[in-house]
Amino acid sequence: MTKRFTCLLPLILLLAGCPRINSTVTIKGTQFNVEVVDDDQSRAMGLMYRRSMDDDVGMLFLFPDAEPRSFWMKNTLIPLDILYFDQHRKLVSISANTPPCKNTTSRCPSYPSKKPAKYVLEINAGLSEQYGFEPGDELLMELK
Repeated sequence: MTKRFTCLLPLILLLAGCPRINSTVTIKGTQFNVEVVDDDQSRAMGLMYRRSMDDDVGMLFLFPDAEPRSFWMKNTLIPLDILYFDQHRKLVSISANTPPCKNTTSRCPSYPSKKPAKYVLEINAGLSEQYGFEPGDELLMELK
């Protein structure tokens, strides 16, 4: 592989919408490989336009502080569970089975946290119920 192509590979993968799985999180013994997003541009894009996601994969949103958070599903093609965690990494609320929103004529519904959140994890819809996640569960993070 030429040096020129090697330097372009990360950009090509980003533009192709390939996930950048770089860390893991664990809740109640269940581990997810996660793509970490910690800047405004990445958080705004989120999981938009992704056609599928493996059940052991998710997206972890990192925020600088704990505040009430609200997510929406505009241009998100897969149903998700949205898990909100406070500054102590305790689960404070779950928006389960949020449907995709492909509506281009009006605003998509928002899914707010019930309490301030500093960390938000998106996983495939139904997994929160399948694994029995509930408020108070701790988010263990191995960030790279």
